[in-house]
Amino acid sequence: MSDSTISWGIIGCGDVTEIKSGPAFNKVPNSVLTAVMRRDAAKAEDYAHRHGVPVWYSDADALINDPNVNAIYVATPPAFHEQYTKAALQAGKPVYVEKPMAIDADACKRMAYTAENLEVKLTIAHYRRAVPMFKQVKTLLDEAAIGTIRMVNLQTFNAPKPSLVANTEENWRTNPALSGGGYFHDLAPHQLDLLYHYFGAPIELHGFALNQSGLYEADDMVSGQALFANNILFNGQWNFNCTGIEPREWCEIIGSEGSIGFPFFGNRIVLQQNGKAPQHFDFIHPAHIQEPMIAEVVQYFLGNIPNPCPATEAIDIALMMDTFTRKQ
Repeated sequence: MSDSTISWGIIGCGDVTEIKSGPAFNKVPNSVLTAVMRRDAAKAEDYAHRHGVPVWYSDADALINDPNVNAIYVATPPAFHEQYTKAALQAGKPVYVEKPMAIDADACKRMAYTAENLEVKLTIAHYRRAVPMFKQVKTLLDEAAIGTIRMVNLQTFNAPKPSLVANTEENWRTNPALSGGGYFHDLAPHQLDLLYHYFGAPIELHGFALNQSGLYEADDMVSGQALFANNILFNGQWNFNCTGIEPREWCEIIGSEGSIGFPFFGNRIVLQQNGKAPQHFDFIHPAHIQEPMIAEVVQYFLGNIPNPCPATEAIDIALMMDTFTRKQ
């Protein structure tokens, strides 16, 4: 882009934008939050007033066509990501779209095709890539701190209403028509994307999904296996019907010389090297956890760095999710 400042418009200024992302657009260099949109006009106006945003809309097209907005952040439920992303791209405005990229892999592919065909930039909000804790995990792996990687085990066991999930007036996350699935579709994109970021695209995938509790339409149990390059085997289990045990969210990367353990939604890395005492790496996450990624996206939109999370990579994450839940 020719402008030296990215002037953002948010489509869907709901709960996820209150702390995690919204305020960060005014905090990173060369970035300003110019306008917000929500279908409920009163809520859009309230958000704008509370966050000091100059302009608010209740119509997405009006925001997209605002001449003072030159980039769009799509933060609606996933069912609307494709519609709004394509509209913004067709208006020539680059897009930063929330995870999961869309409701399924086919929708992701259509979005990516539109961006490529129109030659307009598109980045996906797999923002944990830029968070210091997860960059530290990558550094340990790149330094071969635990030798040759053998396997990865991930367990996410939680109650029917996980505390990890942001509160919303309508629990759209358990409505597959809006979210693509259940809580798996909300939380797993963070986890699977980081594994992709660490190990590359998977070579082979297997999985299945169940609705064990019948509390809502979406599946509440998902199990998946992936084979990454260099014979790295991944096993993942997600259960959102655990009422008899303590919640658990833990990933362990096992190598020939030790292991790295960490939660995707916590703040401590545990490094265990053979014959040594465990090392702990503790982190305080950014107050607005998307801020490091938004800073990178701004620089990408300005033409200064490569895309921090291309759509092609998010398509692979969607394919993993679709396979684990047997949509593919």
